[in-house]
Amino acid sequence: MLLKVPCTVMRGGTSKGLFFKKDDLPIDKYLRDKVILKAFGSPDPYERQIDGLGGATSTTSKLAIIEKRNDEMNSVNYTFGQVDIKTSFIDMNGNCGNLSSAVGPFAIDNGMVDQVEEPYTKVNIYNTNTGKNIVAFVPIKDGHTQYEGTFYISGVPNPGSKIQLDFMDPGGAITGNLLPTGKTKEFLQTKSAGEIEVSLVDATNPLVFIRAKDIGLIGTELPNEIDKNTKLLDTLLEIRAAAAIKLNLAKNLEDANRYSPAVPKMCFISEAQDYRSTENNNIRKDEIDIVARMLSMGKLHPTFAISGGICLAVAAKIKGTIVSDQLKHVSEDLIKIGHCGGIMEVSAEVTKEKIALRGTVFRTARCLMTGFTYVSV
Repeated sequence: MLLKVPCTVMRGGTSKGLFFKKDDLPIDKYLRDKVILKAFGSPDPYERQIDGLGGATSTTSKLAIIEKRNDEMNSVNYTFGQVDIKTSFIDMNGNCGNLSSAVGPFAIDNGMVDQVEEPYTKVNIYNTNTGKNIVAFVPIKDGHTQYEGTFYISGVPNPGSKIQLDFMDPGGAITGNLLPTGKTKEFLQTKSAGEIEVSLVDATNPLVFIRAKDIGLIGTELPNEIDKNTKLLDTLLEIRAAAAIKLNLAKNLEDANRYSPAVPKMCFISEAQDYRSTENNNIRKDEIDIVARMLSMGKLHPTFAISGGICLAVAAKIKGTIVSDQLKHVSEDLIKIGHCGGIMEVSAEVTKEKIALRGTVFRTARCLMTGFTYVSV
């Protein structure tokens, strides 16, 4: 049976995904997932998603399902999915901060927002994956989303209008606790790396933080250096999987890699230092507070995930974490992260009692295409 399903392709920050209204998808979960996978072109043993709309990378194989909420003004429900390229798995265990920046514009464009105001419209977003709220401030002109602007973010070649995202009460998004084990630092046992010290922090998404030097890295490595190093990747993935077990997100290593490949995220960090980005720009150590690299679905993230940036900013304000140890000073305002593509500015508000109140980032977004996807089910 051939189905014609309304679909929108949106760029949110440095991610790209397919956006669906919940009412346009089948109610039955099995059939819904089948439609989604067909739309993306997954599973694809050649890892190209050649028979669908997926972009064949972790940052371009993402999904958003949006539903209007009638119990609150200017509010929507948002469900995120990371669609695996090679298999039939859709990971809905966490959220994508970058793609979140396109939710407000999509909701406004599709008449899901009750009151649109200039110059900014506040959209309340409830992320069903984490049970957390995001407040988006979307630029408006003549009653419509204003996509054009002069604000640049690393990893996107063209400027756009600045969208502010406030991730409210981000602590314990998946595990229920900001410090899931109650410790700022602890040791994980692995076969390939032996005993390694980590910080496990859950803010917006859970992350396992390690020092770059503890795995023989400088910290300024770029994707072409990491992704071809199979032995290193296996070590990083084993540490990530061990963290998943520690957080009770998986029973064993195989479970972690198969059923929770996107959560927790893996991040290795180092002190601020000079390096050259993938955009061929010189990043100076006096421009940044810390150098960080993230893994996304088994490969080095080309920039840095927003959820990871917020988690890092929160961890930076918790004394005793590996992140705070790497910082020479902790800013009361912005944390400037030096990532593969450039610099990301993130702020977080954390109380002395280690309660994360808010994480804020600025992104751009753009509607790339609206229409229909044709799927055979």
